[in-house]
Amino acid sequence: MNRPYTLTGGARIGIANASFPFASLYVDHTVLKINATIIGNLVFQPKDIISIQPYKSFSILGRGIKITHRVANYSSEVIFWTLKNPNTVLNEIEKTGFLSNTSSEISAQDLEILKQQQEGGFPIKKSAVIFYIAAWNILFLFDIIPSFFYGKTESPIQGTGIPAALGLVFFSSVLVLFSKSFQKIILKENCSLTSIKKFVYFLAFISGILFIAFSLGNLNF
Repeated sequence: MNRPYTLTGGARIGIANASFPFASLYVDHTVLKINATIIGNLVFQPKDIISIQPYKSFSILGRGIKITHRVANYSSEVIFWTLKNPNTVLNEIEKTGFLSNTSSEISAQDLEILKQQQEGGFPIKKSAVIFYIAAWNILFLFDIIPSFFYGKTESPIQGTGIPAALGLVFFSSVLVLFSKSFQKIILKENCSLTSIKKFVYFLAFISGILFIAFSLGNLNF
């Protein structure tokens, strides 16, 4: 049996872009997966693929492979960025036997893939996205709106809203990493923590530093 092929890189799904190293490619003879953490986790069967071609953009590092597919619930724009020569990547994909797999048998794995495709590639539940966008904006406005009632030199933007928003993101990231119950609230049924772990660690690190900085700034104000 041909060996699977894996590669770390970046990805563009629709208008969203994940830079290196926040995306990974996995291909074996039955499935091709692109894990781009928060912007999407896509899985394809051989019959889903119309073509895989080398792709170059105007950017110096803008080269990769473009995947044209038939999955209606995925964005039509799917590009995997790589530091390697795109033709080399295509050769490695061909060696897995994925592109030449014409089997018509339906397996349990096929049914699982179809279920995941129906849910779309975005890993976070819509209800969770709406909640965090609303909470983030409300907490920010809690600090920003009062500044319009003062002169710029009299009242810089200080308050509890921005630290609270950053704290919400930080503690939610930690809960996602360590609480399976919280993962069930945030993630779609077929999405695992592994698929977004890199991004969650990054988000926890950045939001944690900013939370401390804004909190200390308020204490010194």
